[in-house]
Amino acid sequence: MSAGSKIAVVTGAGTGIGRAAALSLVAEGWSVALAGRRAEMLEETRHAAGADQDRMIAVPTDVANPVSVQALFERVAGDYGRLDLLFNNAGTSAPAVPFDELTAEQWRGVVDVNLNGMFFCAQQAFRMMKSQSPQGGRIINNGSISATAPRPNSAPYTATKHAVTGLTKSLALDGRPWNIACGQIDIGNAETPMTAKVKNGTRQANGEMLAEPYLDVAHVGRSVAQMASLPLDANVLFITLMATKMPFVGRG
Repeated sequence: MSAGSKIAVVTGAGTGIGRAAALSLVAEGWSVALAGRRAEMLEETRHAAGADQDRMIAVPTDVANPVSVQALFERVAGDYGRLDLLFNNAGTSAPAVPFDELTAEQWRGVVDVNLNGMFFCAQQAFRMMKSQSPQGGRIINNGSISATAPRPNSAPYTATKHAVTGLTKSLALDGRPWNIACGQIDIGNAETPMTAKVKNGTRQANGEMLAEPYLDVAHVGRSVAQMASLPLDANVLFITLMATKMPFVGRG
C-alpha cells in the first residue's frame, strides 16, 4: 500500500464494470482488493493496471457465500488495516425465458448473487467502517436501469435490482451516525462481456427486437471513481449513466 493511499474493495472485479472501476480507482491512487470467483480473471485485471498493479491484491471470493465474504474483508483488514470504499458490483442474470418457465434454481441463483451477495458485502464493509479510526467510508452499489424499469422476461434480475435500491436507501440512512455514505450507480448499456449477447438485438417492451447503442465501460469506471473521490460529507445517492441514444431512460 502506498503511503496515504485509500483502500477499496471491488467485487466482480475480473471483468466488465468491475474491472473498469478497479482500473480507474488504482489510476487515481487507490489501493484495490479485487474480488471475484475466478482467480485468473482477477490476475488479468491486475496485469491490466501495469505499473499500478502493486497496489492491487486478488482475493478469489464467492459473494453468495457469507463465509467467503468474511474471509475477503478479513484479508483486507489484515493487509491494509482499514477500508474506505466498497464498490458492490458483482451480479448475474437468468436466461430471458417466459416468467412461468423460470426454475427455482435460476431464481435463487440470481437472488443469491445480486441481493444476498450485496447484503453480505455491505454488512462486512459497514462493520469495518464503523469500527475503524478515522471512522467511516463509502459504499457504492451497482444498480441498473432495471432498478426502475424492466426488460421483458427479466423478473429475477429486475426484482433484485429493485431490492438493491431499497438496500442503498437503507444504508444511506443507517450509515449516517458512523460517517458511512452510500450511493448507487444505475447503468444502461455499458459494453461488457455480460451485455455482448444482446448487442445485436434486444427485445423491447412492445415485443420488437432492436439493436441499441452502447457506451464505453471506461466511462462507468471513471464515474465510480468520481463518486468515490467526494468527501464523506457529500454523497451522490443515485446516478444514471447510459448511452445517449438508447431508448429513453433506458427502456422507452
